Amino acid sequence: MPFLTAYHTDKGIVKNTNQDALLIKTANSSKGKVGLFVVCDGMGGLSHGELASGTVIKGMNQWFDEKLPSIILSDDFSEAYINETLQSLLQQLNEKIMGYGEDNHIRLGTTVTALLMIDDQFYTVQVGDSRLYVIDGELKLLTKDQTLIAKEIERGNITVEQAKNDPRKNVLLQCVGATKGLEVVIDKGQIEKGEMYILCSDGFHHRLSDEELFSELNPEQFTDEEQMKDRALSLVHLVKERQETDNISILLVKT
Repeated sequence: MPFLTAYHTDKGIVKNTNQDALLIKTANSSKGKVGLFVVCDGMGGLSHGELASGTVIKGMNQWFDEKLPSIILSDDFSEAYINETLQSLLQQLNEKIMGYGEDNHIRLGTTVTALLMIDDQFYTVQVGDSRLYVIDGELKLLTKDQTLIAKEIERGNITVEQAKNDPRKNVLLQCVGATKGLEVVIDKGQIEKGEMYILCSDGFHHRLSDEELFSELNPEQFTDEEQMKDRALSLVHLVKERQETDNISILLVKT
């Protein structure tokens, strides 16, 4: 299935560096159009967050170019096989970043939210609190935040409204490069024509309501990538006007 893409990333109004990193990869294959879209939100002092997010982007880029073609052609190609190879990739990247941190006595890590599209199927990969939404007539969140506050909401200890101002809202339970026994959540679904997939860092989604996301990014409004790029840029500017202090990233995929 063909798709349109757009993105925008910004260091925000406070930070000197942008530790977010993005990836957009597309190709044609024997199973139709293939795409890999990734948003990583790095964390760590100085340039360490950039190193963590950049390492994951580089690793996933390499996987797309060097491993995915043979996976698609393999007789073993299946949902389970895709799941297994993605799990293996993220565990390897986790060990690599953790090893670097231990060798250099620093703590660094990154979130990962990824969308892999193969013909009319999609696979989601989630570690941390960046997010993936889809608009298909309504706004749906396809990922779960792996945060302390999300757990508290799940347990009924705090409401969604209370969570918005809770000082623990940025405490991650899972982080590539900083979590031993990393829990990578992989899911799948069916792609339909006319959908909008939205990948974003927490700096983006913290300052926008679900209603705003739906109205501003409803796929029916967009017929080309320039329109999508303009909207991504204007939304990032809006988030900055609302005094978001984190890096801000959005990646759009319209089917």
